[in-house]
Amino acid sequence: MLSLLQDLDLAFEAEQFAHANTIEAINAEAFGPGRFTRAAERVREHSSHDLALSRVAVLRGEVVGSVRLTPVRIGECPVLMLGPLAVRPAFKKRGIGRMLLALSVDAARAAGEQAIFLVGDRAYYMPLGYQPLPVGSVTMPGPVDETRLLGLELVSGALDGVSGLVLPRR
Repeated sequence: MLSLLQDLDLAFEAEQFAHANTIEAINAEAFGPGRFTRAAERVREHSSHDLALSRVAVLRGEVVGSVRLTPVRIGECPVLMLGPLAVRPAFKKRGIGRMLLALSVDAARAAGEQAIFLVGDRAYYMPLGYQPLPVGSVTMPGPVDETRLLGLELVSGALDGVSGLVLPRR
């Protein structure tokens, strides 16, 4: 993975407000208009992502990939919701998404966050340490395939017994 990234001469950095339009275009490319109907989008309508924890991949001044972390809570448990994670098609399969994930996890851990959850593909996220959350434990604000709810503990035991509705942090 590292040699592919080095060959691209990418820079990874915290997301800036100025990146918003490019990130929206990348997400539109990756997920299409259907992204607005997903339960995760309902959460993001009520909670803003954290620029300091979100990461972008930049090639010669242009954002080519992004991952966002949004502070929310599941019931009373504060967590970060990961997503969207997207990389421009020409740059896929080079490890950029995995590097963005690793850097966002490092930023979250350094900020004192305890856990991250997402709605995503088990085959992609489980090798990176994400584990299925118990079916029926997390209620999203809209329909979701509960087998796609995954969590990553940044602090051991942070997700033990977590349950409830996903809501904005107070």
